[in-house]
Amino acid sequence: MTGPRAIQDERCSHSMRYGAGNRLGALAVTETKVQADSRRETNAMFEHLLSPFSLRGVTFRNRIFSSGHQTLLARAGLVSDELIAYHVARARGGAGLIVTEAISVHESAFFNDMVPNGHLDESLPGFERLASAVHAQGCKLIGQLFHPGAEVAAFLPDGTRPVPVAPSVNHQERYLVTTRPMSKALIASVVAGYADTAARMVRAGFDGVEVLASHGYLPIQFVNPRVNHRRDEYGGPLVNRMRFLNDVHDAVRAAVGDECVVGVRISADERVPNGLEEDEMHEVLRELDGADRFDYFNLTLGTSLTTQGAVHIVPPMAIAPAYIRPYAAHVRAFSRRALFMVGRMNRAADADAALAAGEADMVGMTRAQICDPELGRKLAAGRPERVRVCIACNQACIGHYALGAPISCIQYPETGREREFGQLVPAAGARRIMVVGGGPAGMKAAAIAAARGHQVSLYEAGTRLGGQVALAERLPDRAEFGGIVANLRREMEEAGVNIVTGRRIAVGDVRAAQPDAVVIATGAVSHMPDIERSGKAHIVDAWQVIRDEVTCGTRVVIADWRGDWIGLGLATRLVRAGHHVRVALVANAPGVNVQYYVRDPWIAELSRLGVEFIPYARLVGADENTVYCVHASGGHAIELGDADTLVVAYGQRSVCDLADALEHWPGEVHLIGDALAPRTAEEAVLEGLKVGARL
Repeated sequence: MTGPRAIQDERCSHSMRYGAGNRLGALAVTETKVQADSRRETNAMFEHLLSPFSLRGVTFRNRIFSSGHQTLLARAGLVSDELIAYHVARARGGAGLIVTEAISVHESAFFNDMVPNGHLDESLPGFERLASAVHAQGCKLIGQLFHPGAEVAAFLPDGTRPVPVAPSVNHQERYLVTTRPMSKALIASVVAGYADTAARMVRAGFDGVEVLASHGYLPIQFVNPRVNHRRDEYGGPLVNRMRFLNDVHDAVRAAVGDECVVGVRISADERVPNGLEEDEMHEVLRELDGADRFDYFNLTLGTSLTTQGAVHIVPPMAIAPAYIRPYAAHVRAFSRRALFMVGRMNRAADADAALAAGEADMVGMTRAQICDPELGRKLAAGRPERVRVCIACNQACIGHYALGAPISCIQYPETGREREFGQLVPAAGARRIMVVGGGPAGMKAAAIAAARGHQVSLYEAGTRLGGQVALAERLPDRAEFGGIVANLRREMEEAGVNIVTGRRIAVGDVRAAQPDAVVIATGAVSHMPDIERSGKAHIVDAWQVIRDEVTCGTRVVIADWRGDWIGLGLATRLVRAGHHVRVALVANAPGVNVQYYVRDPWIAELSRLGVEFIPYARLVGADENTVYCVHASGGHAIELGDADTLVVAYGQRSVCDLADALEHWPGEVHLIGDALAPRTAEEAVLEGLKVGARL
């Protein structure tokens, strides 16, 4: 057997109930002197992040928290075993505080049918189980109280649209809904709903509640004079526009008493023209501070009112890490409240620096813990190099939400699947496993199989690991994507995988080695469609451009078949280099296969740079100065003249040579990733996990 084996101690007993145990190979049997010294040095390095913090008698063991984010793990508005397992994994992994996802406070607060319904008594048993499970791991729990107001995107379970309510009539731009003004009776009922739901959370054992007033949701809709056009005591001057938020706080405090924490999540700047700007938010926060309302301000950025503001809800890798810090520092200058901050805090060093500078008291490292639930424990153990760093790709965390699927992570697909994969089962006996292909699929399969006790060798034909990640990271604003390779390589090395690069495996090599199982993860190559072309046409494929193997002319047409990061990335690279760029899309819009918080600002940038998108354009041919397409829906001709170069981004095709050659080999063969079918890194890593877990 290669690689360390896991220890199962008494701390695992509760988590095993929910299938969320430690990944094998993550803990050492004894701590050596070197490890102890390293732990002391790391504790000094992260002394602020790892120090406890107390608020209204509640003590958080460290300054790391998971902010509220919808997981889609609730079922029919109730807490599920899957949701409990998800939070238990992060509580056991060292988080000091978990703030739950948005909890509905009223029957009018429909957002989608997977939001936990805190306003119903039948939700209480599930919340009690959640609180008990999180507390058993030494972590505190706060419930997030939610009413979306105008921000309603989903349909009711019967397929009809809900009635969106708001302070005034508004035509919501992002979700394209028209709101119904709230009556005073409804306002009073909703305020009572906040209080009743808060009391229910406290009865369930929660340590406090947080009013969700960020991102353009109902409480801040009342505050915003561009949204609230009321002429009664809830509209007009700021004192009136704040009345709803003040009433909510006062009702909640009366309902939960003086011993529970009551906080508010609020955007420090909505960062859109019709949103609340930073100086306006400072005025709001000063009023709350002066009136001694709320124990903490949980600062974030952005609003769901528009696509421009919404990107800050889950900022992608194109936005700088830790960009929330200056906004928090500005609030710290005048506020006496405890300050929490959330905004691309994916690195422990940034979080500790913010705390050291006095900019916050707690740091929300939410996607960081989606990617690595053990973040807190690894830092506390003096092993920061083992932390799997979030790359802010947004593909499987918020990206799954957009698809109506439970939360996960492309680097760590165990997330959201804790009951199935949270506890790897040791192999009954060590087997010899040959993994062919060093892209994300092969790397994950090798790491998991070795961590379970198998003897694993991975062979990569190229000189470096990563497969198509090596292409993705070379495109503008995508360098962080390469982190997936570094993280997976470290996992393989820790598990004891024998890694061989620069060696292409043929069927004879497999027969000679006689492994117990072969995992084929040979990936894919760029696909060039069969099109009509003249001899003088300058036609290149996308991978050649990314690798700098060709030179493009002044006027470029990109034929984009898939609508993914390749077409948008190539357009960005070429237009920034001074080329005139048009993108001929088979799809009806650019970036249809890119998560919208990544896609929307990306397309905005390309629009500013003058890139032209031609939808429904299927490539059929090219000559020396014209690209020929047909309308994918109508079938009529589309000609793009004055084109020097055609760049073809028409997907990939699987590399099947070894798989085909082993078709009649009597041994055990598994085909995963793009070798099975060209898709994305998410499917590759998930299939690597699945095959590694069952070998």
